[in-house]
Amino acid sequence: MSEPRPRRAAVTGIGVVAPNGSSTETFWKSTREGISVLDRVTREGCEDLPLRVAGQVRDFDPSAAIEERFLVQTDRFTHFAMAAADLALDDARLPRSVTDEVPFSVGVVTAAGSGGGEFGQRELQQLWGKGSRFVGPYQSIAWFYAASTGQISIRRGFKGPCSVVAADEAGGLDALAHAARAVRRGTDVIVAGATEAPIAPYSVVCQLGYEELSTVDDPTRAYRPFTSAACGFVPAEGGAMVVVETEGTARERGAPVRAHLAGHAATFTGASRWEESREGLAQAIRGALAEAGCAPEEIDVVFADALGVPQADRAEALAIADVLGARGTRVPVTAPKTGIGRGYCAAPLMDVAAAVLSMEHGLIPPTPNVFDICHDLDLVTGRARTAEVRTALVLSRGLMGSNSALVLRHGATDASPEAPWNRQGR
Repeated sequence: MSEPRPRRAAVTGIGVVAPNGSSTETFWKSTREGISVLDRVTREGCEDLPLRVAGQVRDFDPSAAIEERFLVQTDRFTHFAMAAADLALDDARLPRSVTDEVPFSVGVVTAAGSGGGEFGQRELQQLWGKGSRFVGPYQSIAWFYAASTGQISIRRGFKGPCSVVAADEAGGLDALAHAARAVRRGTDVIVAGATEAPIAPYSVVCQLGYEELSTVDDPTRAYRPFTSAACGFVPAEGGAMVVVETEGTARERGAPVRAHLAGHAATFTGASRWEESREGLAQAIRGALAEAGCAPEEIDVVFADALGVPQADRAEALAIADVLGARGTRVPVTAPKTGIGRGYCAAPLMDVAAAVLSMEHGLIPPTPNVFDICHDLDLVTGRARTAEVRTALVLSRGLMGSNSALVLRHGATDASPEAPWNRQGR
């Protein structure tokens, strides 16, 4: 008897709520056109803090997307997650809620770094200003990193494998790896992703301890990785959720397979040790390529981590060259996040969304606000570049030392089922 065909993890739905668009369509339109929406921070209570520029989501009305009973018990970062999850489910042609017969067939995996700072700050102000009787019961859960996973699963009746990844900014990619492995092991569908809402006074004050944070007040100069003017990164809110399911079930119901999660690997090199991140990131890339059964010359585009710190930028450029060889200086590299900000765990998820759309549209989006590259990279700047993109590499590093790499294949790519990622029993 022949062995059963391996369960391949496919992306069938994408939902984005980002500074440059509160839908996947508007996000892609702004991303491909290289529009920068970085601007002065206007959130109440942040006006006099040293952080001057950020990527804020300005056209999102949570009350239009989420029921009141969920709004009152959740923070802004969970509002983003619930709205993006609905968009992803709609895009995948799946019902937003499951029937009583199949609740264990759908799970949720999210990653978060900043948690519910705005909700937590408000309740603590109530505590110290008015007393404990004025603190709401949801203070115990709304700030927590796992809140988005919990609320999405409760709201939609998903009772399959649910988890939260706490792995620094790179946790966004790690969440997708968890989703892919859950699907391969037997779960039909996983809703996975990451959203953040770090633009609140308490959250911003916590971030001011990062040496890598940019405090430049000119939105066009505050975040310029891979240049001699690099001065750190600016934060962003928002994020993306994706539907990950078996390729077979997707095709059975006629849902297009938008991409395959082909391979992933992660390493750790320590907080702010950017020179050492060269080796750690290179090892993560090698691991992701090996798991995908992908040769270095197959990579058509790299979505860079692009921290904006000279030592970190240099380490990333060298890591790409270390693995891709001489071609590493010629493969197109892009960092669309320079137009929206670096959204911590959500940043690589928005890159994944952009990478899938890049493969579908044959366009590599540009890197806004970046010119005069001082590293040996073929960085796409100015305008989008037409290219046939079959395989994309997405990179992410965390301020605390995590490194992660993910290989994506085009939905129509017939990747070998013998690739390590696709083998049964791993």
